[in-house]
Amino acid sequence: MRGQARSPVNILIVVIALAGAAWLAFAQKVMRSSDWKATVTPLASIMGSGFLVCAPLLAGVVGLYALPCMAGLLVMAYAVGGAIRFNIRHFEPIENDRRGVPQTIALLSRVVLACAYFISVTYYLQLLAEFALKLGGMENTTVAHAITTSLLVLIGGIGMWRGLGELELVERYAVSLNLGMIAALLIALIVYNGRLLFAGGWALPDVPSPLDFHNTRVVLGLLIVVQGFETSRYLGDEHPADQRVRTMRRAQLISAAIYVVFVGLATVLFHSGLSGSVTAIMQMTAPVATVLPMLLAVAAIGSQFSASVADNSGAGGLLADLLKHKLGLRYLYLLIMVITVTLTWLTNVYQIIAYASRAFALYYALQCAVAASVAWRKQDLPRRPIKAVLFALLTVFCLAVLILGLPAE
Repeated sequence: MRGQARSPVNILIVVIALAGAAWLAFAQKVMRSSDWKATVTPLASIMGSGFLVCAPLLAGVVGLYALPCMAGLLVMAYAVGGAIRFNIRHFEPIENDRRGVPQTIALLSRVVLACAYFISVTYYLQLLAEFALKLGGMENTTVAHAITTSLLVLIGGIGMWRGLGELELVERYAVSLNLGMIAALLIALIVYNGRLLFAGGWALPDVPSPLDFHNTRVVLGLLIVVQGFETSRYLGDEHPADQRVRTMRRAQLISAAIYVVFVGLATVLFHSGLSGSVTAIMQMTAPVATVLPMLLAVAAIGSQFSASVADNSGAGGLLADLLKHKLGLRYLYLLIMVITVTLTWLTNVYQIIAYASRAFALYYALQCAVAASVAWRKQDLPRRPIKAVLFALLTVFCLAVLILGLPAE
């Protein structure tokens, strides 16, 4: 009886996911929209992996405080995004004029971002391996590392042989599938909560909800789940500054709304037996519809692969620029492959999440320091002292994430 009751929801989920993915991937108006392209790049980065892991990890760490903690991360991410938007407007025009404090900090931040990309490539593919094994009913760290290594060698080999341009064609379809799946999941959760509410069975779960200093440090270590908005900073060859500022803000607001709605709707699914693993979203959403775990796993595999290709390409481009193109991309992709494979076997997926959060926190700290320095020096800037102080405080916050962040395990 329960399976029959769920079958319309299963059909609805599949239809919405496929229809949404097809519309995003093939609609000519969408494909031609410059604003959409400038929005979807940071949006896809923000939603790519964080959406898959945020609710189960927060549930396991802070229980019923998951929603306010998620909201706190989003507020801080939006504030950091404000610093990067400030840099797009006010620092980019003077970035190559001369060497000064902001330029030196910005150069260091690009080195840090390249290192962060190394970590995030490893993170994405470790997450992919976990979902692939879970789909096959397996949990084995050695096999997961072997899968991650194979994919890193494959991507690195293709990069050395022919470049990553062909693999990047996968990104549009993977992003479309992921966003379509997110829409389907949210609608399914709305239906599920509505049914519970009208049946008189809706109630907050009885789960441990500790919010102490240790767990706050773990939440800080989850900054990676809202990372990705900084990609707008490096789309200057394709989109003008005003458009990048506008679409970056839009991407952050859309993703924040999705995260808040998702965690809020998913809270009713928390329970004491919920696994704290990164693939726990499959277990958590099974009561909503039987088709969800499989669709989530498929979407996760596609989105993580495309994200790893994008960051691999981004790391190669950044290194080439930093080295003034003295080393060919073939050798840079080989270097990236060696580093990421080494990281894979030295870490597990929980450690790599915390390391990625720390790496991006350092990058954000440096970007906020650039904003503070530029704001302080720009005499004609409205409310100059206030902005300089706020950017300095954001720098301190990002450094706190760097120092205090802990793995979720």
